[in-house]
Amino acid sequence: MSPHYSSRSSHNSNTTTPVIILYDTPGHSSQPWAPNIWRIRFVLNYKRLRYRTQWVEFQNIETTLRSIGAPPSSVRSDGRPVYTLPVIVDPTRNPSRPEIISNPSNIAEYLETYYPARPVFPEGSRSLQSLFVHYIQEIFAKPLLPIMVPLSAQGLPERSQPPVYHLHTHIHAANPLPPGPQRERAWQLVKEQFDFLSSILEKNSLDGDGVCVMGYSVSYADFALCSVLLWIENMAPHDGWARVREWNGGRWIQLRERCRDYMDVF
Repeated sequence: MSPHYSSRSSHNSNTTTPVIILYDTPGHSSQPWAPNIWRIRFVLNYKRLRYRTQWVEFQNIETTLRSIGAPPSSVRSDGRPVYTLPVIVDPTRNPSRPEIISNPSNIAEYLETYYPARPVFPEGSRSLQSLFVHYIQEIFAKPLLPIMVPLSAQGLPERSQPPVYHLHTHIHAANPLPPGPQRERAWQLVKEQFDFLSSILEKNSLDGDGVCVMGYSVSYADFALCSVLLWIENMAPHDGWARVREWNGGRWIQLRERCRDYMDVF
């Protein structure tokens, strides 16, 4: 099955009606690719919120975010601000004073608080899901960085080619790993993380479907995990996704399918 994203060029809404604006950066194709931004796109789609995408070239991210008054997504140890995507601008609650939110965790919390219908944090799960997402970012995805960071930089449009890229901030992007033992070892380290997480999720098969983190229904944790899958699928379809989709009895294909209904691009 070839990768497929449900995509529409416009929202079926009156253009004069304020909608949430999601800032994203384009890759080599017309489809989104950055995992942190996909996480928020999933939430917007799941909650059926009206939004549109504002595309920003990679090299223009900081300038653009400063120009709209977005807060930094984080601060370096030396006090310098870091401006990364995603960012949302929400004029729907107060058109004269739109809310501008940065950092995916802050955005998810904001959307859940002010648009509680169709919750992505089932009651009582917010702290555990936040911990799970932290694990996905800081531990599970870490072995992917030597593989995916160079591929992501390489996959950006030529006009946007950066010297650096990272999931959260900026690090040096080396050349992609060439075929051979070094790359195979890198993917083996990735597989070890997938194997461990698969063994944890399998525990849900006793009182759930064994696919979703919370048992039967997709939630914020699933969207964070599926965002990593889409990153691999989009930026490493042949060397990466071809491997991952076969791992752990097809578990990751099953999760992707569970999230498919929330992959619209507006």
